[in-house]
Amino acid sequence: MASVGVQALFQYLADRLQSVAGYMIFADMRMKLGEHLRRLPMGFFTEGNIGRISSVLSTDMVFIEENCMMVIADMMSYLFSQAIMINFMFAFDWRLGLVSLLFTGIIIAIGIPMQKSNLKHSDARQEASEVQTKAVLDFTEGIGIIKTYNLLGERSKELTDSFDTNCRVNLGFEEAHMPWKTSVYIVYGLATAAVLAVSAMMYRNGTLPLNYFIGILLFLFDMFVPIRTFYDQGTRLTVMNACMDRIDALFAENELDDSGTQTLAENDSPEIEYRNVTFAYDKKDVLKDVSFSAEKGTMTALVGTSGGGKSTIASLFARFWDIQSGEILLRGTDIRKIPLSVLMDNISMVFQRVYLFRDTVYNNIALGQPDASREEVIEAAKKARCYDFIMELPEGFDTVIGEGGASLSGGQAQRLSIARCILKNSPIVILDEATASVDADNESYIQQAISELCKGKTLLVIAHRLNTIAHADRIMVVKDGQIAEAGDHGSLMAKDSIYRSMVTKRAVSTGWKN
Repeated sequence: MASVGVQALFQYLADRLQSVAGYMIFADMRMKLGEHLRRLPMGFFTEGNIGRISSVLSTDMVFIEENCMMVIADMMSYLFSQAIMINFMFAFDWRLGLVSLLFTGIIIAIGIPMQKSNLKHSDARQEASEVQTKAVLDFTEGIGIIKTYNLLGERSKELTDSFDTNCRVNLGFEEAHMPWKTSVYIVYGLATAAVLAVSAMMYRNGTLPLNYFIGILLFLFDMFVPIRTFYDQGTRLTVMNACMDRIDALFAENELDDSGTQTLAENDSPEIEYRNVTFAYDKKDVLKDVSFSAEKGTMTALVGTSGGGKSTIASLFARFWDIQSGEILLRGTDIRKIPLSVLMDNISMVFQRVYLFRDTVYNNIALGQPDASREEVIEAAKKARCYDFIMELPEGFDTVIGEGGASLSGGQAQRLSIARCILKNSPIVILDEATASVDADNESYIQQAISELCKGKTLLVIAHRLNTIAHADRIMVVKDGQIAEAGDHGSLMAKDSIYRSMVTKRAVSTGWKN
């Protein structure tokens, strides 16, 4: 009993030490990855990369965290145990030792291509799993739209297709893996039979004492278990290697250079200036030789067809990416020479797609200025025309809203994001199609909120609703990554311009009159 107790205690301590070591290692790795992600350009965080990041953090790291120490410790233990078994065979008789060593070598030889096969299929399994996860999320999050538009059949097919693909890929893995695994079991059986046959023959010939023969029989059937189990764990190790490759690939993403130290000073330079800016993404030219400037307190509007580059122009000012050539200047200073924190303090952005955190209304607004007083937060809400609907919520400003603002209408969420920007009170405001996806009732409130936000500010506006930017100081038509024409509403309407054509088409479709 004492022996069993001591064994159990040591097993407990070993398991605990392995678990603690694994969790501590990957807690540190998560912290380092978080720091790395914080330094990546904002443009990296596209929808596809968000899924990739989520998969690395929630799947790859968790798998390695739960298995790394145990697998490594077990594999070392199994190799050590196998070496002891072979030594025992040599101790009994050198011929038995050679037979054991020969079959151990054969099992190792079979295991090497087996692990290569596992590695080959690992990426395909991970990709199929990611596609399946995305399909499930799309289906569950969009179930309301799916039912409303009677898309159950179409969307259900996409979901079941992802299930089928995942199943097919995993079956392919098993089919590729099974011949090797079966071969290991066959060799394991042959090895056991060979050692038994040789030892029986030696006993019958009188060259192996009875006590030796009985000793061999006692542990013969466990003799090749360590090396067989070693390769079972090796499959896990192969998956872990593939997981580490994906983690390393994320760490390999280029960080944004934030070594700038220059300070900003008030001067006569334009508030915003682009000088011969060229930008390519994924080896595809997006902007070509873009130049313009915007004086302090003016409104510059970017219009054009989707994919023309207008959103990219605005995003580059916030360093979503860095440009390949040219300069982007804030009050005469290249934004790459300014600390990123200083640059972002000077910019507020209202995105078309609003994200609100699963937190109170108050805290979501206060993100714009964490040290603001409650009175300042409330005043920002009033200016953004969202105070009234906030006070109708169950707990007012202390109401916890759903993740992403799911418990609010699109217009309400948009106004909260504007309140956040009003509270931040940055001198430059970038409006990215802020009214493109809300209903007519909310648009009026949002326009009032934007008017409050933009008082005395320098504006860079992207809009499809041309009536919202007719009063802009400068309107630039962006086409094929270049500024095709620029001027105010009156001058552009006075000639045969692309802008005039856009306004005319818009008037026909909406009934808007100049």
